[in-house]
Amino acid sequence: MKPIGTAIVMAAFALAAGAIPAAAAFPERAITLIVPFAAGGPGDTVVRLIGAHMARTLGQPIVVENVAGAGGTSAISRGARADADGYTIMLGNMGTHGAAPAQYPDLKYNPAKDFAPIGLMVTTPIMIVARKTFPARNLREFVDYLRNNQDKVVEAHAGVGSVSHTTCTLLQSIMGTKTARVAYRGTGPSINDLIAEHVDFGCDQIVNVAPHIQAGTLKAFGVATAKRSAAMKDVPTTREGGLQEFEVSAWIALFAPKGTPQHVVGKLNDALVKALDDEGTRARLLDLGSEIPDRAGRAPDALQELVVREVARWTPVLKAAGQ
Repeated sequence: MKPIGTAIVMAAFALAAGAIPAAAAFPERAITLIVPFAAGGPGDTVVRLIGAHMARTLGQPIVVENVAGAGGTSAISRGARADADGYTIMLGNMGTHGAAPAQYPDLKYNPAKDFAPIGLMVTTPIMIVARKTFPARNLREFVDYLRNNQDKVVEAHAGVGSVSHTTCTLLQSIMGTKTARVAYRGTGPSINDLIAEHVDFGCDQIVNVAPHIQAGTLKAFGVATAKRSAAMKDVPTTREGGLQEFEVSAWIALFAPKGTPQHVVGKLNDALVKALDDEGTRARLLDLGSEIPDRAGRAPDALQELVVREVARWTPVLKAAGQ
C-alpha cells in the first residue's frame, strides 16, 4: 500500500505543478473585445487607445469587434454568454450597465450579477449645451427659460438609451420640465441639428461637443462635475451655476463573463492599470476630455460597486419619466 500512496502523492504534485504554468500562460492567443457601439465614436477611440497598450503588456493582440444595436444591450448579452476564459471581454458603459434595466424590461442580463468586472477605464464629463443663439447667458437663465417656455423648446438626443438621452432625462427631472424631445440616430446628427439651430438644447459628453463650443457654433451652460474640466476650463460647473443636483459623468469599463477565473481577471486588470499609468496614453486621453480614475477606482471591486450604484440611480429616474 505504501508505494501506491506515494504514487498518489507524486501524481497530485505533478498535477499541481502542471497547473501553475497553465494559469500563468494566459493569454496564449488573441483576445476579442466586444464594443457595443459603432466604430469611430469617442468610446471606440478611447478603448482602441487603451486596448493597444494592454495588448503590448499581455503579449497578444486585442481584436475590437463593434456590435451596435439596442442601446448596446445586444452586444453585452452576447458577451455575457461567451466562454468565461478571458478570451472574450466587453466594454460596458453607463447605458449598458446602469440605465438598461429601466429601459429594457426584457433585458437578457443582470448588470450587477452576470459579469466579472475587470476595471473602470475612464469617465467623461457631461455638458449642457444649446444652439448658439439660445436666449440665456448662463445656467441660471437657461433653467429659468426652460421652466417658463417648456412648450417652445426642443431637446435633441442621440436615441433612447444613449448617454445624451439618459443624462438629459435626469436634467429635466431635476428642473421639473417636460419639453419636446427629438431622438436622432446617433450623436453626430443630433449635434448637427443643434449647430443648424433646428433644435434648442441637449446634454452630451465633453469629447463630442468641445470642438463646437471652441468654434462658437454651440453655447455651453455647464459641465456636470464638481470641478471644472481641464479640457474646458472656461465653462463653469453646474454647481457654480446653482444646479448642483446635476452632477453626472459618462463612463466606460471592461467586463468579462461571470465565472472568469480570478487570475485571468487579475492579469487583464493589471494590463489596464499599466495602460492608464502610461504617460503617452494618459496625455491622449486627457486631450480627448476624459478623466482617468485613480488606482483604487480601477479595481474590479470598485467597478462592481459603481454598477450597483448606477442601476440604483438611473432606475427610478427613467421609470418616472416613462423611459
